[in-house]
Amino acid sequence: MEIKVLGTGCLSCKTLYETTQQAIAELGSDATLVKEEDLLKIIEYNILSFPALVIDGKVVSAGKQLSMKEVTELLTQ
Repeated sequence: MEIKVLGTGCLSCKTLYETTQQAIAELGSDATLVKEEDLLKIIEYNILSFPALVIDGKVVSAGKQLSMKEVTELLTQ
């Protein structure tokens, strides 16, 4: 599983990255987590608000700060 947190480096983006990192660790997952800050690459996902969470190439959340529970639910779907 490849997970990306898309954002420009703002506090919300950093928080989502850390929350996602913790969720992966708690689940014992071997997922790859990437923090994508390159605007040219982010534009490819056609999102308008940050932060965004992408799982295996699919945007599952954008413009919303997710809780640990929400991230865990998205990762286990």
